[in-house]
Amino acid sequence: MDADVIVVGAGLAGLVATAELVAAGRKVLVVDQENEANLGGQAWWSFGGIFLVGSPEQKRMGVKDSFDLAWQDWQGSAQWDRLDGEHDEDHWGKQWGRAYVEFAASIKREYLTGKGVKFTPMVGWAERGDGRATGHGNSVPRFHVPWGTGTGIAKPFIDLAREGAQKGLVTFAHRHRVDGLVTSGGAVTGVHGRVLAPDSCERGVSSNRDEIGDFEFTAQAVVVASGGIGGNHELVRKFWPERLGTPPKRMITGVPAHVDGRMIEITAEAGGRLVNRDRMWHYVEGIHNWDPVWPNHAIRILSAPSPMWFDALGRQLPAPFFPSYDTLGTLRYLRTTSGIDQHDHSWFILTTTMIAKEFALSGSEQNRDLTDRDVKAVLKSRVAKGTQREVQAFVDNGEDFVTADTLPELVAKMNALTDEPLLDVDVVTAQVEARDREIGNKYSKDFSVNAIHNARSYRGDKIGRVTAPHRMLDPKHGPLIGVKLSVLTRKTLGGIQTDLESRVLGSDGNPIEGLYAAGEAAGFGGGGVHGKNALEGTFLGGCIFSGRAAGLSLARRVG
Repeated sequence: MDADVIVVGAGLAGLVATAELVAAGRKVLVVDQENEANLGGQAWWSFGGIFLVGSPEQKRMGVKDSFDLAWQDWQGSAQWDRLDGEHDEDHWGKQWGRAYVEFAASIKREYLTGKGVKFTPMVGWAERGDGRATGHGNSVPRFHVPWGTGTGIAKPFIDLAREGAQKGLVTFAHRHRVDGLVTSGGAVTGVHGRVLAPDSCERGVSSNRDEIGDFEFTAQAVVVASGGIGGNHELVRKFWPERLGTPPKRMITGVPAHVDGRMIEITAEAGGRLVNRDRMWHYVEGIHNWDPVWPNHAIRILSAPSPMWFDALGRQLPAPFFPSYDTLGTLRYLRTTSGIDQHDHSWFILTTTMIAKEFALSGSEQNRDLTDRDVKAVLKSRVAKGTQREVQAFVDNGEDFVTADTLPELVAKMNALTDEPLLDVDVVTAQVEARDREIGNKYSKDFSVNAIHNARSYRGDKIGRVTAPHRMLDPKHGPLIGVKLSVLTRKTLGGIQTDLESRVLGSDGNPIEGLYAAGEAAGFGGGGVHGKNALEGTFLGGCIFSGRAAGLSLARRVG
């Protein structure tokens, strides 16, 4: 045998499984089609948010959280509704969901800090919800930002894998593309595929697919940790859920091209059960990266509630479809509402004062202050006045941004970004003026204004995230900014069904001997730990939790 365990995929889930196996003295072969520069996978590119419950950071910000509240939020968001039948699709996902919230409310923070992860004092309030206590969303802020952003989460596990290699316990097989699983006597005993030509491209850049040889590796078990389908628009469209209407004709991409879903299908060919294929997580606040790394490279805007959000025809979105509130609810509204479902874009209109405090961009490379662990730079960019450097670069260079001193001028520039002028300046102006009239008091009948007041009642938002309410047309807060938003493909919420040990289940509901799955390929655990929605800060955490489960289980079973 080539190792005790083969891990397919050198992203976060695979590296966490590897770390647990190395800690137990097991030998691991990590197989990945990309080069060494891509160790850490998508986690390296992420903002790094981590969902924690009852943390010291929350308590310092005056947030009262608990397992009961978090589990209520998780269930309200997941909306698991496939619980009938002999082998129902949500059976294991729901069990994973509860186990994950228990993990987040107990040892998760200690586990990560024990690996070297350090958290900033920042706790963001992502996915604020659909307005119901029992519905989708976070009742309180839970999005913990690590020093180093995504690199601060990925690097400790990359380092552990490399230390394992120095000890002779880990071997890396980069540029090896797995094309199939090897089985013997009903058990999975290895992988086979093609060796790809060397490629020295930088992280995230599309590599060559030139084949130069064959390979076959054997082990006592295989862990599939190869990621989801976000880079494969053909698969995204194929499994697009009916509840979200029709997929956009044009989408942009939030993950590298190699996030193609190949191993999910390969696992199915070996007997693994795939569930909840129509559950996925795509953002509606996507913008084209003016300095792209991969094809059709997109960045997500992380906005606080103050900007006004309009559909393609210039009508403000209804409650609760405000920035930072309900990702898939907003996507559903835009893709199912008659008259706008034929258009693939929407709009933010905001002031320069708003963008200076309320816009952040998802990704480690878009938050150099945090990624570089520069405390002075963080205070300057997040607390002091002025627009964050990376955000300003998009305002200056991004194809989706326009600025103007007056609203009529802004609307004209916005219309110039589309194939035909869809926005009526009088319609847009009437809505902006109407909301401006609601700003004079600390209360309002306008839900979008109340969202601002509610956000500023949280200390963290008031200090560094949400501007004081002000009139959009007040010249003191100008110029005005318009941002064209597109659907950005990102996460797979369904996938390979697994039990709580990350063992892959077959069509009969029983584990397939020697086969495990973790991370996004497994719907972050069980084939659907999030159900229909996510609470954010849960994707890296899902990779960690499911990868850890696989590693701990295999450490007991092999060797």
